[in-house]
Amino acid sequence: MSEWRRKFQQFMTGRYGADQLTRFLNGCIIVLLIINLFARTQILYWLAVALLCYCYFRMFSRNISARFKENERYMGYRFRVMEAWKKWKFKAEQTWKYHIYKCPSCGQKIRIPRGKGKISIHCPKCHTDFIKRS
Repeated sequence: MSEWRRKFQQFMTGRYGADQLTRFLNGCIIVLLIINLFARTQILYWLAVALLCYCYFRMFSRNISARFKENERYMGYRFRVMEAWKKWKFKAEQTWKYHIYKCPSCGQKIRIPRGKGKISIHCPKCHTDFIKRS
């Protein structure tokens, strides 16, 4: 192991380092700098610099519990966004393949494949039959 690498490892001992939030912020920095190549605005440049400084502050911080809480909060937001995305994607795929009808008597949602023509639908909840076009 090189001397420089050993010294860096010694320096990073007891410091927080990189986590998911830091990686996300680094991705945002890269996106901002790429947009700034075309837009040429000082605001995007200084925003990227400020985010970079914040990333280094987080990585070199010795307050591990505070950085861990920040990362946990980010992971909670990320989870909610990803779950909403998955739900929207699933619903879009279902809409593409199926018609979803509500039973006229009980309101139960019933999924019917598309392209079958006019069919009789039997509600599994209240056993009502009704005719719809698939």
